Amino acid sequence: MKLESGWRDYWRKMRGTTHGNPPRVSTEEIFWSWLGAFLGIGAVGGIGQMFFAGSDLQLLIGSFGASAVLIYGAVRSPLAQPRNLIGGHVLSALVGVICWQLLQDLPWLAPAVAVATAIALMHATRTLHPPGGATALIAVIGSPDIHQLGFWYVLMPATLGPLIMLAVALLINNIPRSRRYPESWY
Repeated sequence: MKLESGWRDYWRKMRGTTHGNPPRVSTEEIFWSWLGAFLGIGAVGGIGQMFFAGSDLQLLIGSFGASAVLIYGAVRSPLAQPRNLIGGHVLSALVGVICWQLLQDLPWLAPAVAVATAIALMHATRTLHPPGGATALIAVIGSPDIHQLGFWYVLMPATLGPLIMLAVALLINNIPRSRRYPESWY
């Protein structure tokens, strides 16, 4: 009887605790989120094209799109704060590169170890930033150009890109009275 109750409780957890849709966001909030994301991603792409045109090096990686959602669209989230943005990408990139170098002959294992270890390390260092998991994954499953970067991947794009996005977030997110960024630096 106790086992049956345990299973029922287990499945009951999946119902969720809140009902209804998330609250609406004001038109002003939508505008500032759009503008920040446009300028942030545009700055990273533009700087990358300006300084690295003709080379295989790119400053834009897919995980920056998810970072943009956080730092321009959810500015008060603990996951969007500068420590998390920079630390999450840098640590995860480092983990991803190491996993690729050590486990590239096990293509099913390297991505799993990279993402899981990145999450654990971000938790341990209080730098949890969900896009960091994608940064670790990109280091492992990315193109040969990404793999060729080796530890340079940690610096460019995984450090320089978020620093550019942070500069834009500091400028844009503090223009309207309704926003303040960051909530915390540490």
